[in-house]
Amino acid sequence: MTNLTRKYIGDTMVFGDIREDFMIKKLVKHGNSLALVIDRPILELLKINEDTPLEISTDDGQTLKVKPAKYFKDVMERQNKRFSKTLKNLAK
Repeated sequence: MTNLTRKYIGDTMVFGDIREDFMIKKLVKHGNSLALVIDRPILELLKINEDTPLEISTDDGQTLKVKPAKYFKDVMERQNKRFSKTLKNLAK
């Protein structure tokens, strides 16, 4: 990790270079699931809170992209269409 700047946002160390900033996070247990905790400064930077719908996607199966959903209804319709079979099976 040479040539990277290092700074802290809350208790999280953030590394950055001229291309992008990134941080190393660990998942935490939340009931029977795992959760990614987003630090308050990042929430404020993105102008999101616990009520903000988020769109979670991956382009390559290795990178997780999380961003505020601009049109929650459109996102839900797209996901319902994409996963309709799975959702119907889960509802049984």
